[in-house]
Amino acid sequence: MPTTHHSAAAEGHLQAAHAHEGVAASHHQNDHLGAHEQSKRAQEFSREAHRHTELIAKQEQGEK
Repeated sequence: MPTTHHSAAAEGHLQAAHAHEGVAASHHQNDHLGAHEQSKRAQEFSREAHRHTELIAKQEQGEK
C-alpha cells in the first residue's frame, strides 16, 4: 500500500491540530472572528485527513 495516503492523512491531522491551537489562542485574545476562520480551516483539514483515511481503509479491504 502506498504510504502517500498515510502521510497525507497524518499531515491533515497535524494541520487540523495546529489550526485548533490557533483557535484557542484567538479565543483567549477575544478575536472571535479570527477564531471562527481558523475553526473553518481546521474543519477542512480534518475532512481532508478523513478522506485519506477512508482511502486507506478501502485499499486495505481490497487487499484481503
